[in-house]
Amino acid sequence: MILTQQNIKIMRKITVLLSLLLISTMAFSQAQFAIGVKGGLNFAKLDVEDFSTKNRTGFHGGAFALVKLTKIGIQPEIIFSQQGSKFSFNGDELESNFNYVNIPIMLKLYTIAGINIQAGPQFGFVTKAEQETIDFNGVKTTQDVKDQFKGSDISLGLGLGWDLPFGLTVDARYNLGLSKIDDDAALNATRNQVFQLSLGYKLIKIGK
Repeated sequence: MILTQQNIKIMRKITVLLSLLLISTMAFSQAQFAIGVKGGLNFAKLDVEDFSTKNRTGFHGGAFALVKLTKIGIQPEIIFSQQGSKFSFNGDELESNFNYVNIPIMLKLYTIAGINIQAGPQFGFVTKAEQETIDFNGVKTTQDVKDQFKGSDISLGLGLGWDLPFGLTVDARYNLGLSKIDDDAALNATRNQVFQLSLGYKLIKIGK
């Protein structure tokens, strides 16, 4: 067989394609794909400018997907989250109760034994916003204040996690609100702050 210039070019292209295929196969052989569920406790408060607030305990729960290549992972989630705050008014303790559907997209840097550092944006959409009030007779009522707040929120998630070998995951994460959630310019600037403790489980896991 005589190798013409055209045949050499074809062989080079085939070699390049095979090399790319080999590299891709090696890369994805080290990849992990997982789908799971998670839930846990929220310690949330509204950071209100020039006003003192306290943590409100709630819960969160939802689902996540994980794409992990060696030491780097990307984990998008969809999470229902109870947030809000406690505050004092004339000696009485009242609550703000907010429910959000949050979509974090976390970048995970793995160190040793499944321990990972997490960071990424979170996009939230409010589904409920209620505020307790008290009248002169000391009677508490709950008001719907959803129209006084924005329908969306942007936060920065920072945390630590541990992916255990048998499918369990443990996370501690702090979500720092970056955007103001109050919709009225007359209100003090209000941002979400939420500390989360989560326990999860990988229902489907493909790869190492």
